[in-house]
Amino acid sequence: MRQGCILVLDVGKTNSKLSLWTWEGERLAATVRPNQDLAAPDYRALDATGTRAWLAEALRKFARDDIVAIVPIAHGAAAALVANGRLAAPPMSYEEPLAEDPAYENAREAFAATGSPRLPLGLNLGAQLHRLQHVCPQALQDTQALPYPQYWAWLLSGVAATEESSLGCHSDLWRPRAHEYSEWAVRSGWADRFAPLRRANEKLGTITPEWAAETGLPKDVAVYCGAHDSNAAFFGARSHEEVAGRDLTVISTGTWFVAMRAPSADAPPFELPEARDTLLNVGVDGALIPSARFMGGREVELLIGAEDTPMRTPEFARDVAPLHAQDVIESGVFIAPTFAAGVGPFPNARGRWVGEELQGAERRAAVGLYLALMTNASLDLIGTRDAIVVEGRFADDMTFMRALAALRPNCTIYAARSEDGLALGALRLVNPEVRPRTPLTAVAPFECDLGAYAKHWRELAEGSL
Repeated sequence: MRQGCILVLDVGKTNSKLSLWTWEGERLAATVRPNQDLAAPDYRALDATGTRAWLAEALRKFARDDIVAIVPIAHGAAAALVANGRLAAPPMSYEEPLAEDPAYENAREAFAATGSPRLPLGLNLGAQLHRLQHVCPQALQDTQALPYPQYWAWLLSGVAATEESSLGCHSDLWRPRAHEYSEWAVRSGWADRFAPLRRANEKLGTITPEWAAETGLPKDVAVYCGAHDSNAAFFGARSHEEVAGRDLTVISTGTWFVAMRAPSADAPPFELPEARDTLLNVGVDGALIPSARFMGGREVELLIGAEDTPMRTPEFARDVAPLHAQDVIESGVFIAPTFAAGVGPFPNARGRWVGEELQGAERRAAVGLYLALMTNASLDLIGTRDAIVVEGRFADDMTFMRALAALRPNCTIYAARSEDGLALGALRLVNPEVRPRTPLTAVAPFECDLGAYAKHWRELAEGSL
């Protein structure tokens, strides 16, 4: 295809973002919309309609004659059901508190086959679809199912597709090793209702005439199939020269902290523990990616509080809080997991302060230490052993980063300074020659001894298992 500017649509759980890039990977513009779940009649839903209206306005602002492609990426555990060119029902939010259903529990396939652990709420896409069949059966007649990234590709192009990185994200729908639908997906009929499989880097078509007229974009703008957001971040981070050929773990940080590992050829075998929020992700190239997660960004929100507090700013986390980390460590005060019940490496634990509940800069330092301790536990579960790249909005949290470096002295911790790691992976789906414009930064560990502090925290956390 001809070279020109590329639009990346990133529909996350907390925020949606549209960014405009040159063919070589220079960001020209970006706009962000906070997302909020809606109360649908029968369940908590994603605001797909509001996001669509925002997207149309943002595309009008960014429209220019040299735009050649749009790439959608979106969060996992979400799908849209469409019929007759429209949504048949609002997409369910994965934060919908689904009650346990014995029929579903007995029917879903084993973790060994799907790499999908049984998660709480609606975090298994299969559980969402099972519930939808019961609460709105009439609306779902003759519908086609689309993973959430491909819903946006379909909306823009009119071409329906399904893609592996979303199907393989703790959905209960996919067998990653066999690259086929799970037994449950086949028996339940959902395998037949999903749109045809396409690769993440495939051009589905061009924007519809309606979108071209509404936004002023050129009529020949290509729409790509797109991918799951954490997998896009992983794909982008692997293009850094500093980590080429190494046993690499990428930690994507946002609402979720998702650690994804590409083991080296000589890596010893290991097993993922199903009950501790590990999973087998599927890369945009179909590769198997052992992964572990916890809801770090959401826990930070709960621990820090109001949005207008200075502690929420990147500058505070980067420059102020680290100065107080040693005082927190020496005090022995720490935060025990977990404030997002049912997920993470200690899913049965209940978060609390151990010792005095700190305030101000010391509180933010304690939160950074907590993120490092939780991340370290997750990395142990997937066998991380060499290079670690942290991308996303917490890569500038220097308490978190320096504590993680201290906890893993045999690993090299890198910060991906660009906030657009997800977009880099999306851009590479269109132009594989795109490379990071900012080199990775090696992170120096804290000089103070974290050993006793981390040991006490781990013993308490593992007591919940």
